[in-house]
Amino acid sequence: MHVVQYEITLPADYDMGVIEHRVATRGAATDDFPHLGLKAYAVRRRGRYGSPVNAYAPFYLWRDPAGLDAFLYGPFRAITADFGRPPVRHWIGAAFERGPAAGAPGFATRELVALPDDVPPGEAVAEELRAPAPAGDGWHSRAVAVDPARWELARFTLWTSEPEQVPAGATAFDVLHASTPCLEQLRRGRLW
Repeated sequence: MHVVQYEITLPADYDMGVIEHRVATRGAATDDFPHLGLKAYAVRRRGRYGSPVNAYAPFYLWRDPAGLDAFLYGPFRAITADFGRPPVRHWIGAAFERGPAAGAPGFATRELVALPDDVPPGEAVAEELRAPAPAGDGWHSRAVAVDPARWELARFTLWTSEPEQVPAGATAFDVLHASTPCLEQLRRGRLW
């Protein structure tokens, strides 16, 4: 599994209705893209959940890198045509779990944690995977992944409803559109 996210920071006075319209009219175009496990068209709104910015920040779970490649060299051109070429963050999947909630995700959190320098990466990731699942019954799915360029662990959690408490240090997103064409084909549990 490969996890990617690009985040386009928008001006403080940007009309987020423009992004909402974009997602409503164009968001389904890649819903059935080959090898796509999950995509979430996420946004941050200035002032909501402490966000200092407005941002458009889709993220994707890819079952196979061939799908990611085809997306970046194909439909991604619509993003670059409208917003320029944003950096695309990439994490290597470490684990994936389904939660108890089966409805459409409407909320997401991203937690980024530096892996300790004095602990081998495999041990640090294994310790993370022993941590309890998110609290409550409103979480849809969670991916844990590692960015080996930064030795940073990422937790992406999708929720069908706003969690009672956003995890400390997490970045919170509203999800405008989600699709899960190959979700059932994503391997569950530890991925190595």
